[in-house]
Amino acid sequence: MGSTNDIRKGAVIRHNNTLFVITDFKFVNPGKGQAFFKTKLKDINGTKGTEITYKSGETVDVVPVGRQTMQYLYKTGETYSFMDKESYETVEVHSDILGDDGKYLKDGLDVIASMHEGSIVSVELPKKVQYKVVTAPPAVKGDTASGNVTKEIILDNGLKVYAPIFIKEGEEILVNTETGDYGGRVTE
Repeated sequence: MGSTNDIRKGAVIRHNNTLFVITDFKFVNPGKGQAFFKTKLKDINGTKGTEITYKSGETVDVVPVGRQTMQYLYKTGETYSFMDKESYETVEVHSDILGDDGKYLKDGLDVIASMHEGSIVSVELPKKVQYKVVTAPPAVKGDTASGNVTKEIILDNGLKVYAPIFIKEGEEILVNTETGDYGGRVTE
């Protein structure tokens, strides 16, 4: 058993005899009344989601999970393949488990995988990931006058991001995996 202090993204909890992964949470302190946590949960099979509100200090049935560094290898259909960096064993996970985090994966990216009974139940991405720009339309004179100072670019993994107009094809940039926003140029 744990408490609401153990609520974090990727944690596994038991609710009504079903295991859920916390996909998102928000701490709310209304000023009047008791503070609470609003959580978004997904069952560990990735098939159904729910929202539960916990009062601050309430008991939460936290299930211990193993955390290990794994390397993303490739995607086949709806299945992502990861390699355990110690045993070189390959573990596959359905795209429903990863949700929106799957769009940030690229070959060779290291992630922290939460494991329960030999299966990946969630992955923790690095805060910022480096990508190469493969398509970036040229800046047009007068763009800044209209207030349009960003453009949509396409990265080496197919991800589309809005970046400043000075970004060119072939450059390396960082993308914030929590927000999906441009995170800056890579300086070497």
